Amino acid sequence: MSELEQKFEDAKKKVLELPEKPGNDVMLELYALNKQATIGDVNADTPAMFDFVAAAKYNAWNTKKGIAKEDAQQKYIDYVEELFKK
Repeated sequence: MSELEQKFEDAKKKVLELPEKPGNDVMLELYALNKQATIGDVNADTPAMFDFVAAAKYNAWNTKKGIAKEDAQQKYIDYVEELFKK
């Protein structure tokens, strides 16, 4: 495991230690960056029209399309660090 991958895994654990549950926008950003960092570009079908939660997740992930996995990992790490500064 590379140093970046270790920092990414540590950030995923650290986010669970936030003093309060983040809002939906923050959760979607974390979700999208995590998916891009672990899987890459969206590889799923567009969700059903009235599945609003799945659609929100899909759309958030799709906004990260084209970001390299390593860049997404670093963005996730930076985002988590910013959350702890607030």
